[in-house]
Amino acid sequence: MAVSPPQPPFDQAQRLRDLGTRSIVLVGMMGVGKSSVGRRLAQAMNLPFVDADKEIEEAANRSIVEIFEAYGEAHFRDGEKRVIQRLLADGPQVLATGGGAFMNAETRAEIAERGISVWLRAELKVLIARVKRKPTRPLLQKPNPEKILAELLAQRNPVYAQADITITSRDVPHEVVVGDILTALDGFLASDGQQRVNAS
Repeated sequence: MAVSPPQPPFDQAQRLRDLGTRSIVLVGMMGVGKSSVGRRLAQAMNLPFVDADKEIEEAANRSIVEIFEAYGEAHFRDGEKRVIQRLLADGPQVLATGGGAFMNAETRAEIAERGISVWLRAELKVLIARVKRKPTRPLLQKPNPEKILAELLAQRNPVYAQADITITSRDVPHEVVVGDILTALDGFLASDGQQRVNAS
């Protein structure tokens, strides 16, 4: 039986040199694991981890739910755009964004200029099981959250697909997904960002 040759170890120093000042920006639906995977990815790469939602809450001194209730989604999205623009100036880092952030064309352009976008993609049934564990999602505070989630997926997936790298988020240890991202990231950096990487 043929034995696969051992894979060369990741050259972390080279990876960071190729990354330069760019941030690795995690995008995707609520519940895909952007924060939990992002923390582990940052640790693996010895980079800072930043959660855009937490930064928004600190800037506003309110929770995201409270911002939605007091000012509406449009106000929240405008503030989200400004916070992400500010954070992207502080790369390199691993930056987890809210589910709707990548829908903004200006934000996508900023991410394309100053970062490498990674779409964590998950099936609807996986997302439903995960978001039920966290009942504070403002967009799901309505009857029939499963239907809302399905509609959001249909709207957002074509936009998320514009990300530089696509990774499937599934029910495996977070470290497995982190490994998938690192492998895809090395492929993207090796191609000098000339082609998107779909590792799903």
